[in-house]
Amino acid sequence: MGRSLRDVRLWFAPQRVREEGETPDYRFSLANERTFLAWLRTGLALVGGGFAVDQFLPDLRWGVRVGLALTLIGAGVLCTVRAVNHWIRCERAMRRGEDLPVSRFPALLGAAVALVAAAMVLVVLFGWAG
Repeated sequence: MGRSLRDVRLWFAPQRVREEGETPDYRFSLANERTFLAWLRTGLALVGGGFAVDQFLPDLRWGVRVGLALTLIGAGVLCTVRAVNHWIRCERAMRRGEDLPVSRFPALLGAAVALVAAAMVLVVLFGWAG
């Protein structure tokens, strides 16, 4: 609990990351930042997709529509939180000369999006109206 709380504090004080290790090649830090921004764009797209499902599929059964929308929005929220956490973890690892951290999150996110996409295929094919 102590380490994870310290990591969350670093989200709001990234200058403290500079206190650890040595400054990595700027290209690596900039690549880490581009990856962070890509995760943010993915999160925003998922949130937008969730709102689109909710707003543009009014004939869909309420439970199905809300379930699909909330799954996408929830995945978007998790994606943005994960982006910050992963950026800090990678920056610290690079400064310390450690291996970059691994994560199961991309696989879980991919599985969640695939499930929602499969459900949407069924909705398109069978037109489940409420």
